[in-house]
Amino acid sequence: MATHVITGAGSGIGGAVARRLHARGDQLVLHVRDAGRAKELAAQFPGARTLVGDLADPDRLSWAFSHQSLPERIDSLLHVAGVVDLGDVGELTPKSWRHQLNVNLIAPAELTRHFLPQLRAARGHVIFVNSGAGLHAHAGWSAYAASKHGLKALADSLREEEHGNGVRVTSVYPGRTASPMQAKVHQQEGKEYDPADWIDPESVATTVLMALDLPRDAEVNDLTVRPGR
Repeated sequence: MATHVITGAGSGIGGAVARRLHARGDQLVLHVRDAGRAKELAAQFPGARTLVGDLADPDRLSWAFSHQSLPERIDSLLHVAGVVDLGDVGELTPKSWRHQLNVNLIAPAELTRHFLPQLRAARGHVIFVNSGAGLHAHAGWSAYAASKHGLKALADSLREEEHGNGVRVTSVYPGRTASPMQAKVHQQEGKEYDPADWIDPESVATTVLMALDLPRDAEVNDLTVRPGR
């Protein structure tokens, strides 16, 4: 039975991935921001473990983990959590930049650092659910796109560094996906939101599991998923 550490399992793509892995009997370790959220997800995924730590404050993740029991074996680390705050360069504050960089880039790097020994031992897999914004930046998306471009660089460097240890690294770049984050983006853009216009999170989960379940003789490095409508 494989063990997976997942961030962002409370909704959207992370929730879809967690449900699929839970349904097939794999062991889940769900990273959450606080004890209240841990209780909610433990009820939603019976048998799953939770790991508490605020991604918005990556400097304290090491301290938070030192007070909890970390899994001895990890077969995959799935970085799905993310935040977005749109705004032109002339409007965004340092606080907004720091928040998006912390959650979307620095925290994934810190989580990966903590779990690399277990991933190396298991010849495991790190999957970064990035974004189309990690490949192309558009007006109003500078801070978010910068964090996601950085996430691509993190994944590419990690892949080269850990190839000899048997750790696979995959980046998935979904286009706009029907999720609470997408609803927030539409609100910030001042547009009406219809989930039917965008990718179903289950479709992205299918691509994540495809990369995860690929036989050991192959590795998916980068996978772009675009709306089919």
